[in-house]
Amino acid sequence: MPQNIDLDPVDLRILRVLQNDARITNRDLAAEVGVAPSTCLDRVNRLRAAGVIEGYRLRVSPEALGLPVQAFLTLRTQHSREVLEPLTEHILSQPETRALYNIAGAADFLVLVACADVGALQRLIVDELTARPEIHQIQTMLVFQEWEGGPLLPPGAPAD
Repeated sequence: MPQNIDLDPVDLRILRVLQNDARITNRDLAAEVGVAPSTCLDRVNRLRAAGVIEGYRLRVSPEALGLPVQAFLTLRTQHSREVLEPLTEHILSQPETRALYNIAGAADFLVLVACADVGALQRLIVDELTARPEIHQIQTMLVFQEWEGGPLLPPGAPAD
């Protein structure tokens, strides 16, 4: 569980830089944020230990992998804890699933999927999702274009 820690301006600069380029070397990161490499490494390790930095991920282009059809699916489901774990495991086991969120509002789940074509999307929805009795309704929203926001920082963090 992440700890609530105080982040000073150097920590915030470290987070900004790493969110834009997680492959930057510690030496280059230290130079970018204006601290010694040993200090920078200590701070990154502290942020990781506190759960602020959860990990490092590689972004892969769905289109480059032959998965150009992306969609968000909203699922309305049976409201019971007994179905939550098996349903989430089933959805996450589908190779098309990129992200899964349990949400509040008109739907219970939001699923981001990437498929080879519309037929593959239809098969996923019909064969893997609507076949499950705990899913009552599915709404599909195709993704035409995607933009990524800036780095995630705490409220009130100064703009860089």
